Amino acid sequence: MAAGMLAVTVGMPPGAAAQRRDALVWGPCDEARKTVSSDGAPTAPARAKESQVECADLRVPLDYANPYQTISLALNRIKGKASRDHNHLGVLLVNPGGPGASGRNLAKYVAAQLPESLADRFDVIGFDPRGVGDSEPALRCVDPAKYYAPPRPDEVPGNEREEAVLLGRAKEYAAACGNRWSWMLPHMTTENSARDMDAIREALGESEISFLGYSYGSYLGAVYATLFPDRVRRLVLDSVVDPRRVWYAANLDQDVAFDRRHQDFLKWTARHNDVYKLGATGKSVSFAWYAMRERLRTRPAGGVVGPSELDDIYTVGGYSDVVWPQLAKAFSAYVKKGDTEPLLAAYRRHAQNDAKAENGYAVYLGIQCRDAAWPRDWARWRADMSKLHTRAPFLTWPNAWYNAPCAFWPEPGGTPVKVQDSPELPPVMLVQAERDPATPYSGAVQMRALFGSSRLLTVPGGNHGVVFGGNRCADRYLIAYLRDGSLPGPAERAPVGPDARCAGTPEPVPAARIGARAGLGR
Repeated sequence: MAAGMLAVTVGMPPGAAAQRRDALVWGPCDEARKTVSSDGAPTAPARAKESQVECADLRVPLDYANPYQTISLALNRIKGKASRDHNHLGVLLVNPGGPGASGRNLAKYVAAQLPESLADRFDVIGFDPRGVGDSEPALRCVDPAKYYAPPRPDEVPGNEREEAVLLGRAKEYAAACGNRWSWMLPHMTTENSARDMDAIREALGESEISFLGYSYGSYLGAVYATLFPDRVRRLVLDSVVDPRRVWYAANLDQDVAFDRRHQDFLKWTARHNDVYKLGATGKSVSFAWYAMRERLRTRPAGGVVGPSELDDIYTVGGYSDVVWPQLAKAFSAYVKKGDTEPLLAAYRRHAQNDAKAENGYAVYLGIQCRDAAWPRDWARWRADMSKLHTRAPFLTWPNAWYNAPCAFWPEPGGTPVKVQDSPELPPVMLVQAERDPATPYSGAVQMRALFGSSRLLTVPGGNHGVVFGGNRCADRYLIAYLRDGSLPGPAERAPVGPDARCAGTPEPVPAARIGARAGLGR
């Protein structure tokens, strides 16, 4: 379907849209339609063979108050072997977050990670939320080759002229989305995505669903549980959004948390000064970092990596410490040797934006700008960012510009669903890394307070997305909960969490040291 075109069902009698939603036709997945999650999910192991994956499309109302106009969601399924009348646990929907990320690659990954005895009892369902990936229409607002052409303007403006350039980009993006998608933007909300999930449940013929949501997916799951508490069987929220803070305040919280996590990376680099030689203290490595960033303002690495591209690359290190050795190596090579190639390789691997990234960004803004009210006076943004930048310089301004189109969005922000508990809702499992910068720990504490029967499992460190991310202890808790509803921690819930805690995964080791250890074993 061409971008910007609406799938309209004309002259449909009352109830016909619901009847069409029920008709799911599963079949082989077209190679051209395979998608990869943009929210950090690892590549699915070979055990989830493509021959086991089925795909289907589901039509859902654009507007649930007016179901005559429909859009299409792309779904996939990895079907369990257990029969429905014997030992079957129903369906497990998964969402990797975003908003704007496809869930279909994550479904394959989760199905492959589940123990075979449990995978056989679930049908794992992935879906591209409205506007994403192979769902139709897919939101795209600008030409990514032009909009993301490196090096972009430095997102930490040094004067009014530089700020005006960045404001122009934000206004340009908001206007482009409005010009293309004025008919769809009013309906890009988390509430509608949750209703889409219930349409999936209905089309699958299930009275209840289980759900595993990471990051923004935790908020989506919480909204679903609020709207449809009696239709939840198991609910796992990993890396938990604070539902009180959507979305302007949540981004300010992220700025502080990302700066702290970036300092964790710089201190780790300092602890391995024998390898990277950037300084033996976090303070000295931080000095080298900001000196590098300043140099890239006037001399972009390879003519490509300027300060904004640098910020994009190293923000990835906030989500996972697995990449720290690669990022520290690139940092060191540039500072100590003037070698730009490792920095360029990191950019190509982690930060180069393409059409898929632009689609994800369009949906991200479509949801967040519409979900809740944002300040429309840029003076408020400038005052908040200028103040916060003094204590959290790593991401405050870059994150502001990422979200700045919301100040000029063609649709006003709405009123978020008030997440709340219900006696019909089963016990909920919450999972949280204690230094997670993308969804700070306070969000999990708040969600635990809202859902009275929930239990909170925590792990040290800051890696975003805990279960099936390498922590076997957390995985064991998850598997027990999915199997029979067993929750982490004691049967009697304490007034204050966490209810259980796993040890963290090992700290990363510089690649040079791994090679030296391998040599000792010869």
